[in-house]
Amino acid sequence: MTGEMATTSWMMLVSLGAFHGINPAMGWLFAVALGMQERRRGAVLRALVPLGAGHALAVAGAVALAFAIGAVAPIGALRWVVASILVVLGVMRFFRHRHPRGVGMRVGMGGLTAWSFLMATAHGAGLMVVPVFMGMSMGGGGHVHQVPSAASTNAGAALLATGLHALSYLAVTAFVAVLVFEKVGVGILRRAWFNVDLFWACALVVTGAATLML
Repeated sequence: MTGEMATTSWMMLVSLGAFHGINPAMGWLFAVALGMQERRRGAVLRALVPLGAGHALAVAGAVALAFAIGAVAPIGALRWVVASILVVLGVMRFFRHRHPRGVGMRVGMGGLTAWSFLMATAHGAGLMVVPVFMGMSMGGGGHVHQVPSAASTNAGAALLATGLHALSYLAVTAFVAVLVFEKVGVGILRRAWFNVDLFWACALVVTGAATLML
């Protein structure tokens, strides 16, 4: 991979993290709700660590699963599998807007981490990162490196990519959550409403289509 391509891939990972952080379903709305219930900024900030951890786990899990499959299957097959799942998730979101439930406002760090993990997984957030990392890990001939040295390099790059993406997500989530809690208020969701689910569904479909172009 050339330096320019590598820079583009890292920028895409950061941009995806920011995009995920903007989505209220990914956690900032939950953090704001906790802050409003306890009437203090500390409750908002306290929610950020488990939200970021759960999101990072969803991304790491998706990347690990994709490369486990890629170790025993041709890259072409892996590309089609990832693209198909992304498109299916996107199409489903055009018609269904339900979100995982089961977490109340009184929840511990572990429960909030699990909730964040489930939300990111159900919305396909983790899987959206996979095509970017697939492109980063392909050699000049269009194959995933599978020799031992390259495999260890990929593992290190996966950890770094997951961490960078999670930090970007966390930074945007924190900014939006604090801004809404202290300045704007959740009423902006009614005044400046737009269909987040529709936008997210389109992003999933577009990412799936782009995966086939790797």
